Order: sequence, then C-alpha cells, then structure tokens
Amino acid sequence: MIVITGAAGFIGSCLVKKLNDLGHLREILVVDDFYKDYKESNLSGKFVLDWIHRDIFLDWFQKYPKRVKFVFHLGARTDTTEQNWDIFQTLNLDYSKRIWGICAENKIPLVYASSAATYGLGEFGYKDDHDIVGKLKPLNPYGKSKNDFDIWALKQKKQPPHWAGLKFFNVYGPNEYHKKRMASVVFHTARQIKATGEMKLFRSHRPDFKDGEQSRDFIYVKDVVDVCHFFYEKWQKEGKELPQNGLYNLGTGKARSFLDLATATFKAFGKKPNVQFVDTPEDIRDTYQYFTEADMSKLRQAGYEKTFFSLEEGIQDYVKHYLKDEKNW
Repeated sequence: MIVITGAAGFIGSCLVKKLNDLGHLREILVVDDFYKDYKESNLSGKFVLDWIHRDIFLDWFQKYPKRVKFVFHLGARTDTTEQNWDIFQTLNLDYSKRIWGICAENKIPLVYASSAATYGLGEFGYKDDHDIVGKLKPLNPYGKSKNDFDIWALKQKKQPPHWAGLKFFNVYGPNEYHKKRMASVVFHTARQIKATGEMKLFRSHRPDFKDGEQSRDFIYVKDVVDVCHFFYEKWQKEGKELPQNGLYNLGTGKARSFLDLATATFKAFGKKPNVQFVDTPEDIRDTYQYFTEADMSKLRQAGYEKTFFSLEEGIQDYVKHYLKDEKNW
C-alpha cells in the first residue's frame, strides 16, 4: 500500500485525490491526528484502504513494513509562530527519523516534506545544494526543525533505496482552510474580499522594499502533488534514468510580489483591487522573509518537464472552483 502521513491536512489530502484520480482507490493508508475533526472533511469522498492515528502508526509500520510499498511523509507541525521546541523535536524530528529508519531497513522509497523555511533570509541563496545545508540559518523553530532533519538525513549511511526531501515554498490551494493564521495569503485575500471588499497586506519594514513588493515563490498545490507523483512513478520503474536521492526545491522558480497576488485575486473575483497596508505583527516581524525564489534546475534535470501554474492561473482556478463557493477539494 501507499502510506501518506498528514493525509487529512492541506497537501496530504490533495495528494490522496491526485492518486485517486490516477486509479489508486484501495491501496492508500492515511495517517493523521484524526481527533481533530475540523480536518476530516478534507478526506470526504476520497477512497482509501484504511485510516490510522499517527500515535499508533509507527508501531504498526515497524510490525508490518512489508505491507507498504511507498511512503509520502507529509505530516508535521508547520506553525512558524510556535516556539515550543519540544513539539518540533517530537513531531518533525523524532517521528521522521523513525519513518526513515523503517524505510531504510525495509527498502521502501520515501518522499518527505522539507521546507523553504530552511533558507532563512536567503544568505546562501535558494539552491537545493547539499553543500550549503549545514550553513543555513532558519528564522524560526519550525524552519530549524526541517533543516535539522535534512542535515541528519544527508549524514545517514543507511538510507531508503530512493528518497527525496521536497523543500516546499509558498503553497496555496484547496483544503487549507483549517490552517487559520498559517493559511496562504491567497486564502486570506479571498476571505477579506468577500467579507469587506478590500485586502490588508503587511507593510514593508525595510527601506529596500516598498509596501506590497515583498516577494515569494508561490506554488499551486496541484503542482506540488504532481511533483510528488512524479517521484512515485519514476521510482516504480527500473533503469538508469531515475531521479537521484536528495533534497529538491519545490517552487515555480519565479518570485512574485504580494501586491501581484492580491491584484490577481481581486481579478479572479471580478473586482477592482482595493489594498490597504498594515504593520507586520511584532511576533513575526524580525523573522519575516522578504524574498524567496526557488532554483528549480535540479528537479528539471531529474526529468520533471511539466509547466507550473502561473500565479494568475493558479489563483483563477482556486477562486473559481473552490473559494467562491467555499468548497473543499
């Protein structure tokens, strides 16, 4: 079976749908904290073999590894404002190390979620080069936990036969409603447009960036799950032209401003832009990234050829098919 951790969350539930659409209907084992009822609607209408709570999954996996042919480890604590390191140690490091160990011992391919938060302020650029991983300076405990695991994984002599750590940049799309404050700016823009007819963006607190010109590499979740499936599909085949193990950026390769994002969202709703600026909250102001842009050359060299959604295309699809009627995916 195919295991997806974090399966009731944002990216995980979209991956379940992607696999369902490709004919994987009765071979998916979904893992999550299913006590949190607000996420269960993300899996409504999707076909899976079984559900298992994250607290008992590792013991099950240790006992029945031969029943698993592939693992997508997307579950994690992703709150960038969380300061309790023990939470990250337990969920993002210790949990991930156990999954890695079982996959390595039993020769099970593994794709896991890393993050662009590992790059910090971008002092060393945004290239998924293994040589810079140990030098990176993440801006918060979440980013540090992801980078610490990347460092640990690269040092392991015993590895899964195939593995990739995907450094997700700014992902947006359906099924992120439960993330609240951590949901994408597209989601918050759509909500504010519907409620007030305007959008409040963070004011720049740096002289080298005008208000609204802070830029990120925004990637639509449909592209993210396409890349996840790319690794799954490639590693089911034998041959020499397989993606190499290691870390891979997952953005579009093109930074866009928050003002571009807001403008595109207003346009998707058929409205003229009405943007106001507010101070960045003090608890994230000093660790706020002003620019990210993924170097996507490694993924392209690995054989991924599909064109990514542009920001405008992704927002148009998201608003038209999901946000206007508040539908989940």
